[in-house]
Amino acid sequence: MRMIPPLPESRPPTFRTTVHGTVFGARAAVVDRMAQGEELILIPDPPMEEDPMVWVHCRGGDPVGHLPPEINHWLAPWLLRGGSARATAVRVHGSEVPSWKRLIIEVHCAEA
Repeated sequence: MRMIPPLPESRPPTFRTTVHGTVFGARAAVVDRMAQGEELILIPDPPMEEDPMVWVHCRGGDPVGHLPPEINHWLAPWLLRGGSARATAVRVHGSEVPSWKRLIIEVHCAEA
């Protein structure tokens, strides 16, 4: 059985956040096809990145965007140390909403 590292102090095991970068490349079309309640995949940058980000992908593998810097700062290193998190789309908006507010997700971090 794999040991999951404890979450950094004062970090919540469940939280909601926006997804940034949803308008680059074909990501906007991916968001347009998404539905509330859809499960998403969270993937951190490789460990050699200076400031690793956590990328959000749909279940089919298409990239959707990345988490905000203030979350990447603690979540990416935690995931790279063996942490585990899953995400669900809780609000999906169209182009009438600013890009950084189009997708709101809920993240559930596995606790030690």
